[in-house]
Amino acid sequence: MSELKRLLENNRAWAAERVKADPQYFSRLAKLQAPEFLWIGCSDSRVAANVITGTEPGEVFVHRNIANMVVHTDLNLLSVLEFAVNYLKVKHVIVCGHYGCGGVIAAEGHTNLGIINNWLRNIEDVYRIHREELDAIKDHEKRVNRLVELNVAEQVLNLAKTSIIQKAWKDEQRPVLHGWVYGLETGHLKSLVEVKDASVLDPVYRYDNL
Repeated sequence: MSELKRLLENNRAWAAERVKADPQYFSRLAKLQAPEFLWIGCSDSRVAANVITGTEPGEVFVHRNIANMVVHTDLNLLSVLEFAVNYLKVKHVIVCGHYGCGGVIAAEGHTNLGIINNWLRNIEDVYRIHREELDAIKDHEKRVNRLVELNVAEQVLNLAKTSIIQKAWKDEQRPVLHGWVYGLETGHLKSLVEVKDASVLDPVYRYDNL
């Protein structure tokens, strides 16, 4: 059996199991999308939002990219954020990284990876900001995992810097921003940071005319 055929057959079996357990499952799901969470995660195939959080389809709106970045020139990310915050009215935005992230490892190295380097440069900026702390960590694995955590925290701040989030805070006092990290070896999620308003930001990043 080809790998693609196996995926299609798995899908049929999964759908049949759902209908057997709940005959109205798909008809109900097709009529409504009202997630309370936006998940900004890594593209790593081992970190699937619904699987590791035990949630059902329709509960989490998901955006994924290499190393769970929030880059202000990324129209894809900004469009997802705009839709989730202003139209789906999500209550929480979660940035979730994971230990042992290949993107973070690559950013810490000095290998030319072509156009990928342009993306990873954003993580290199995080390293530069926290160079003193990171350079003091001699164990490579521990240094990478600390950079994973610092990168997650920095991406949460990048969310807070957007006019999308700041306007929602001003008008509706939502969403709450969260920074989480996932352990591949344990399967556990760890909460690193939570941000509820713009007070964490340097005033230079705040908008007054929202």
